[in-house]
Amino acid sequence: MKYFSMFLLTILLSACQTEEKQEVYKVSSPNKEIEVGFGLSKSGEAYYSVVFNKKVIVDTSSLGFDFTNTKSFSDSLMVVNTETKSFNETWQMPWGEQLDVINHYNELKIQLKETSSLKRKMNLIFKVYDDGIGFRYEFPEQENFKEALISEENTEFNLNEDYKTFWIPGDWDIYEHLYNTTKLSQVDAISKRNHPNLAQTHIPNNAVNTPVTMVGSDGIHLSFHEAALVDFSGMTLQVDTENLDLKSVLVGSENTEYKVKKIVPFETPWRTIQITKDAPSLIESRLIVNLNEPNKIGDVSWFTPMKYTGVWWEMHLGKSSWDYGMTQDMSTWTEGGKSNGTHGATTANVKNYIDFSAKNNIGGVLVEGWNTGWEHWIGFEDREGVFDFVTPYPDYDIEEVVRYGKEKGVQVIMHHETSAATETYTKQQDTAYALMQSLGMHAVKTGYVGKILPKGEYHHGQYMVNHYNNAVIKAAGYQVAINAHEPIKATGLRRTYPNTISREGLRGQEFNAWATDGGNPPEHLPIVAFTRMLAGPIDYTPGIFDIKFDDYKKDNQVNTTLGQQLALYVVIYSPVQMAADLVEHYESRPDALQFIKDVGVDWEATDVLDGAVGDFVVIARKERQTGNWFVGGITDENSRTIDLDFSFLEEGVTYKASIYKDGKDAHWDTNPTSLEIEHMEITKDSKMTLELAEGGGFAISLMK
Repeated sequence: MKYFSMFLLTILLSACQTEEKQEVYKVSSPNKEIEVGFGLSKSGEAYYSVVFNKKVIVDTSSLGFDFTNTKSFSDSLMVVNTETKSFNETWQMPWGEQLDVINHYNELKIQLKETSSLKRKMNLIFKVYDDGIGFRYEFPEQENFKEALISEENTEFNLNEDYKTFWIPGDWDIYEHLYNTTKLSQVDAISKRNHPNLAQTHIPNNAVNTPVTMVGSDGIHLSFHEAALVDFSGMTLQVDTENLDLKSVLVGSENTEYKVKKIVPFETPWRTIQITKDAPSLIESRLIVNLNEPNKIGDVSWFTPMKYTGVWWEMHLGKSSWDYGMTQDMSTWTEGGKSNGTHGATTANVKNYIDFSAKNNIGGVLVEGWNTGWEHWIGFEDREGVFDFVTPYPDYDIEEVVRYGKEKGVQVIMHHETSAATETYTKQQDTAYALMQSLGMHAVKTGYVGKILPKGEYHHGQYMVNHYNNAVIKAAGYQVAINAHEPIKATGLRRTYPNTISREGLRGQEFNAWATDGGNPPEHLPIVAFTRMLAGPIDYTPGIFDIKFDDYKKDNQVNTTLGQQLALYVVIYSPVQMAADLVEHYESRPDALQFIKDVGVDWEATDVLDGAVGDFVVIARKERQTGNWFVGGITDENSRTIDLDFSFLEEGVTYKASIYKDGKDAHWDTNPTSLEIEHMEITKDSKMTLELAEGGGFAISLMK
């Protein structure tokens, strides 16, 4: 039930009367545990603060903007009016971690006006939830302010503790850095420049990207991020390591003096702080999606959450190639080109994946390298016009593959690698999406590897934010859902545009196949679950069974056990989950494959049972339609004992449980494929103790 009522929240003026006789306006969360205060200094500078259970989380912190075309909006302000309201609704995810989402907050809106001659207006809106806060700037329509050329946003988060911080550098161009664990005072993003395994990188400040998660000495957990990033630049947070202060730094462009161009009226994305008493509550928070507008595209039943296989991992291993063959004309493949004999996206090979998927309850097959252009797709300045998104190589019959897939009940997932040549992709989107619609293809994985064209733009600036979002909106008109790689950060827009199904935006599984730094360490995903995953679904591509790559790349491997690879289907959320390994590797381990066959992808409920950031996490999820539950747990490089309580299960129901756990001699490096499987009956009253190996994990299916 939704209700919407206007009421006057108490405006406190006691602690609210400073020596400068300025009022402080306060608003609390529905459960009264979080309180936000807003005030003006004697010179009319805006500031805010945040208190959680009587502890100051964000001390007096300034707010404002700098512009290239007008005076900064930072002082000489007065409060014209305040408005308060409470809001409570329950809305449903068409797909997601849960079905019903409670959206309950108290709101304070402050209307400000300059006392100087310009007399410009700006509003600040604070929404305070039980699990955190969101606030945004709003510039209403006004006669004396028509266009804003924003050079910087001056939002501060002034902290009072040297928090344990889990961070990646504030790179304007890529999110594929490993997470660092340091004190806030020890953040050193500059040292992360020029990483040899990254296609492009630009770190101009000692800043971190969001979400950035912090843990306090008293167990308070914080995560700073943003929501509803639309027609704006992504926000990084510059770290003052001496004063423990974070300050917004917007991603810019080499082509303009300003970072964001807006026509008044406009509003900014929400600046968010998730605030919880423990680590599991961070994952259960729905603050980010709640701060986004409701569904704007209507029915999306044409998209089906699914597991998928694909022509992908074999190319990272070197078994096959994306390109068809070399030609004299390096601009694209031509009729005179000859096959190199290793092309992966052939009709026969894709049919093999379709056959395997059909036998194993896997709904889709991704095909990369199917279209012309891969001979000249990366490493060149002039990449515009290289790819087209409708012309297959001569050994790939797209119509036949789609027909065969439909016969077998398996969808074919399109792939559009743009090589970051954005103008080419923008021009061809209608044609490309129309082809998909004509073939009944409803999902596409997009890619943006390399430096952005036009030259001088960055992956996370306003130009690219608009490009990514416009692609989603256009795709919706053709009933196409997008899984974006090398994307803009997730900010909850999946609520507004639910054809935004997943994205990469982190250091993915593929780094294990070719990175020169040893791949993703065992602590990587126990950090990711409490950082990047707070932003939204992740296409991490789990399920690697051949962990040592002995037949392909002896110098690389996956740094987890097989048990953890199975657990990731529950722990790392996405409505599209890849069974990423080769068909032959799955066929050699039918015992472990059974969990991938059984596990769901679309959830009615999620219960985070236990966890500590960077150490371990245990998550239970209830499948929609069937009511079956699945549990996954993973650990870092340390072995640990997990005590499981099944009280989350339905009363009076007996479940058939299959437990996939690390073998007694399992270890992520010395014996990663050791796996034990047990079967038993489980009820709500059951309890269980599991031993996780170093870099290990467990997965449990609980079938009614």
